Amino acid sequence: MKTILVPTDFSPAAYTAARYAIHLAKKFNAAIELCTAIKVPAESVMAAQVAWPLEDYDSLKKDAETEFEYLVEKLSQEEQAIDNPGSFHPTFTYNNDRGEVTDYVMNLVDEHKANIVVMGMSGAGSFSRFYLGSNSKEMIEKANFPLLLIPANVSFKEIKKISFATDLSSQDIEIIASLVYFARPFNAEILITHVIQENDINSDEQKKIDDFLSSVTCKVNYPRIYYRSIQSSGINEGLNWLTENGRIDIMAMVHRQESFFTRLLKSSHTQQLAKSIHVPLLVFPENFNRVVI
Repeated sequence: MKTILVPTDFSPAAYTAARYAIHLAKKFNAAIELCTAIKVPAESVMAAQVAWPLEDYDSLKKDAETEFEYLVEKLSQEEQAIDNPGSFHPTFTYNNDRGEVTDYVMNLVDEHKANIVVMGMSGAGSFSRFYLGSNSKEMIEKANFPLLLIPANVSFKEIKKISFATDLSSQDIEIIASLVYFARPFNAEILITHVIQENDINSDEQKKIDDFLSSVTCKVNYPRIYYRSIQSSGINEGLNWLTENGRIDIMAMVHRQESFFTRLLKSSHTQQLAKSIHVPLLVFPENFNRVVI
């Protein structure tokens, strides 16, 4: 059984991600597994300097169980509301344990063979003690699995166009082949996007583009792949323009050391981009070559 893992802190942002995951689960015939990592205050380095409430792991775990039961009931109602005759009904399970969020999620992915992780781009709601702030950036840095980040207040809509932002690395061709498995059930277009510095297009750059697209044509069997270059003053400005004007439903990227995406994460504009992006962000780890889901 395919599995979609959904980390939650029981915040509205996390709930939005879980609702999005329902639509994916129904499309891919996948189960949904919810999880949360419980950070016990007494185990924190700063615990001795802060007047923490006298809560132990057992009481925190019990509170989480109560929240999970309520969340599963709400998600089940959501699933029934969007149900069509003969459609797949995903199952909902949940797990919680003590530890850091990123490490806990990575262990669950390995243990339960999860195909993809879907989580909110921001969090830290009333149960922030379970999920201390937004962990999306750390998850991107460490993940060895596809990670779909859902912005707050984004509702699912049929996926018709997926933009894949590339720096024309040959390794990206394998990622595009994997992305096809995500796009095919929706019959979605894959728009290969390359941001070019303004006035920086030359014959060498054009040859690099042509060679990359030729390799994609030869190695990736999917007819709905297109290409578009964007001239911009910078990568993040170009991607911002794309999310605002490109009519895309998901933006996909590869995270590798010293890639343009890594530089984007480290740049001073990262937080501005995270706040402005209004489409889900699908992040692949370097050298990923498996079926997405």
